[in-house]
Amino acid sequence: MKKKIVAMLLAGGQGSRLGILTSSMAKPAVPFGGKYRIIDFPLSNCVNSDIDTVGVLTQYRPLALNAYLGTGQHWDLDRNDGGVFVLPPYMTEKDGRWYSGTANAIWQNREFIDQYDTEYVLILSGDHIYKMDYHKMLNFHIANNAAATIAVFRVPLSEAHRFGIMNADEKNRITSFEEKPKNPKSGNASMGIYIFNWKLLRKYMEEDDRDPASENDFGKNIIPNMLNAGERMMAYPFDGYWKDVGTITSLWEANMDMLGCPPVLELNDPSWRIYTHNLTLPPHYMDATAEVSNSLITEGSVVRGKITHSVLFAGTHEDVDSEIVDSVVFPRAVIGKGCSVHKAIIGENVVLGNGCTIGGPLREGETVDNKLTDDITLIGNDVTVPAGTYIPKGAVVNAETLHLFTKEG
Repeated sequence: MKKKIVAMLLAGGQGSRLGILTSSMAKPAVPFGGKYRIIDFPLSNCVNSDIDTVGVLTQYRPLALNAYLGTGQHWDLDRNDGGVFVLPPYMTEKDGRWYSGTANAIWQNREFIDQYDTEYVLILSGDHIYKMDYHKMLNFHIANNAAATIAVFRVPLSEAHRFGIMNADEKNRITSFEEKPKNPKSGNASMGIYIFNWKLLRKYMEEDDRDPASENDFGKNIIPNMLNAGERMMAYPFDGYWKDVGTITSLWEANMDMLGCPPVLELNDPSWRIYTHNLTLPPHYMDATAEVSNSLITEGSVVRGKITHSVLFAGTHEDVDSEIVDSVVFPRAVIGKGCSVHKAIIGENVVLGNGCTIGGPLREGETVDNKLTDDITLIGNDVTVPAGTYIPKGAVVNAETLHLFTKEG
């Protein structure tokens, strides 16, 4: 069965910078935007771009992600001649190992791609929020007779040191690549979205697999090797919204980006629908005591308190006299009576007892380890916080650390 293009979605990353949010699930399965998961975005982009064959490469904590994807029907990817396929590492009679890098993950699944006799392969990351027409990128790739095309997002030079930078000439041909350069030459940040001519990429990956010194990574090995060999490689400029949500701060910021007037990230767009596996719930309910402004409230939620500039996922309950400000509350969280929640991410199934303060000022002599969170307070999934607990801004709380904030003295 021949396909012009096959997409391969790298969804096995641990997401360690998201801390306790990814302690039980892969990063692409993390909730986003009131009703979605991060992986909904690249999958929806594929469907909207008429790409109907997607391999999802899983590795770290795959259970939640595998269950979420199911047969792919929620993204219109349950096709007889294509569809979505979960591809974990596997053993053969000759070899078998965990994915050792992004390129190795694709190499281990070469037989999956080969079966479609495809001309092109689209490589995607599963941890970015954006809307993009991959078909336009493919047309650009073909029109420029490229061996590889890499999507780039313009960032200020002051921030370019955080990204892989693709330096290109006036015709967008890539001349050099720098991984997180100290002195960047341009702001063309790689988005981790690649289109390759499959047969050529296969050759480079085979050579890379035989190199014991290689890290088997696209950015560190495959792309530099192709550039050094003189392959024609193009930078595809993207000027829409794009956010790498690999940190607590960026995840919080991306949720807040939906709350502007107009929003920086617009999801209510019938021409580019974001599909999701979302259980049917009753409409959200607002009591006479509720006050809501500049917020997203998802179905099944019950609001009896005050909500300001926040995102509430499905099934959230907030009791009277409580206030949620500048926060993201994941599915089925319960906020008790008289609680104060400021600039926080509240995990799935969290229960806050009455009178809790989440994200309060540091008290005299109090310190927290906020390397991952800055001043965002993070409550992990399935945590029950006793009534009256005070948790300062920037704190990270899970079942193991909760006692630090509830013990006497």
